[in-house]
Amino acid sequence: MKVKTPATRAAVARAVAARVAAPQVAAAQPPVPEPELPCEKMVLNMGPSHPSTHGVLRLVLELDGEIVTAARPEIGYLHRGEEKIAENFTYNQFVPYTDRLDYLASPANNVAFVLAVEKLMGLVVPPRCQYIRAICCEIARIASHLMGIGAMGLDLGALTIFLWTFTERERLYTLLEKMTGARLTNSYTRIGGVARDIPEGWIAELRHFLDTFPKTLGEVDRLLTGNRIFMDRNRDVGVLAPEVAIDYGVTGPNLRASGVEYDLRKAHPYLCYQDFEFDVPVGTMGDCYDRYLVRMEEMRQSVRILKQACDKLPGGPVNAPDFKTILPPKEKVLTRMEELIHQFMVVTEGPNVPPGEAFFSAENAKGELGFYVVSRGGGVPWRLKIRGPSFCNLSVLPHLLKGHLIADVVAILGSFDFVMGECDR
Repeated sequence: MKVKTPATRAAVARAVAARVAAPQVAAAQPPVPEPELPCEKMVLNMGPSHPSTHGVLRLVLELDGEIVTAARPEIGYLHRGEEKIAENFTYNQFVPYTDRLDYLASPANNVAFVLAVEKLMGLVVPPRCQYIRAICCEIARIASHLMGIGAMGLDLGALTIFLWTFTERERLYTLLEKMTGARLTNSYTRIGGVARDIPEGWIAELRHFLDTFPKTLGEVDRLLTGNRIFMDRNRDVGVLAPEVAIDYGVTGPNLRASGVEYDLRKAHPYLCYQDFEFDVPVGTMGDCYDRYLVRMEEMRQSVRILKQACDKLPGGPVNAPDFKTILPPKEKVLTRMEELIHQFMVVTEGPNVPPGEAFFSAENAKGELGFYVVSRGGGVPWRLKIRGPSFCNLSVLPHLLKGHLIADVVAILGSFDFVMGECDR
């Protein structure tokens, strides 16, 4: 039988103490990180021929699995050089080119350009003309938002929404056709007025649309706004902070959805908007869902404006009484030499715009559309610069898309409702 000596007992005690303390020491040490496996990121071209890019927008996405780690929008596939073309046409001849900017809201483009030229000339049009132009702008706003929300719903799988909104948009185009003679590219506005007065009975047809359209809009609201799938695809997706939106020059519904209450019709009233009562819808979160809600409410407010315009529409002429700027009446052209000479000068040389420069911006459906006109005299602009709202709105995509899934990219693009015509101007 062995007897434990003091030295042996001390050794056993140390061994037991070491075994008891060992787990505590191991737990106190930080875990050893596992070596990261090499991850190869993929570059994906989304567009320029892709339904969800709503035109010839190319997005170069860098992906880690399905997560976007970097995004680079590339534009220019539709570039037509409209700003340079303007230097070779008279002011009225350039009006059809403005139709091709935001071709979903052509009348509003015409009005914005003409107002810039009239500002440079110091020309004031009659009240009836101002009301008719405001009516055109609000019709264009509703038509554009209908297309935007319908396309957004289609991108996310809601085909019924697109059919409903497209049907209502066609009703508006029928009204525009009766007023202007064209459905999509209207070329209705002129320097100093409009091409012609509204036809007889047209206001009654517009009132009928305003009375029946809210029912369809309510059905769209009931089908989408509370839809669980639609909400999951849009809420907390593509959140745009107000300070970021301002830094990138985002305007229109996309800016107001981020909580910035800025609408040129209220901030700097033009035409006759100071005569109308309407609200400016503003979001709180700045996500895709808020951008959808803002456009829905803007259509209701446009209906409200149009009803007031129909009630308050004044009589009188639709063109300024300056035959050196606007075409004289046809009957006078055929019977009087002076009016014949005026028409010849306006058609061949354009209205005589004094030297100077002017900038005017209007609240279009996509945002702030601005025209900077520089004149050296005569009927042709020396320089023209166009501020396309879609161009500025798309500049925020590299900041906004990072960290989202590919499926979220589709929702974000649909919520921004851009058009490449005014981006690749």
